[in-house]
Amino acid sequence: MISKYVVPVEQVDAVRAEHLAYVDSLEQRGLLASAGRQDPPVGGVLVLKVTERERALELIAEDPYVKAGVAEYTPVGYVANRGLVTD
Repeated sequence: MISKYVVPVEQVDAVRAEHLAYVDSLEQRGLLASAGRQDPPVGGVLVLKVTERERALELIAEDPYVKAGVAEYTPVGYVANRGLVTD
């Protein structure tokens, strides 16, 4: 999932702690392979460990960034076959 901020980054940062807590919860539940903010900070990337697009969309709908209306996500299918996230 690739996110794009739809408001100034200062407004995004007001929700960032909640978003990061949510990302932590995804990792604790085994649903996250990798995550990070783009540089420059115009959005971010979440690599989810799910096999169904609908499940990914459900998880993203719960992201505090989405709930607060500060970011939008574009789902991107991805099959890892090299590197650290192939498990």
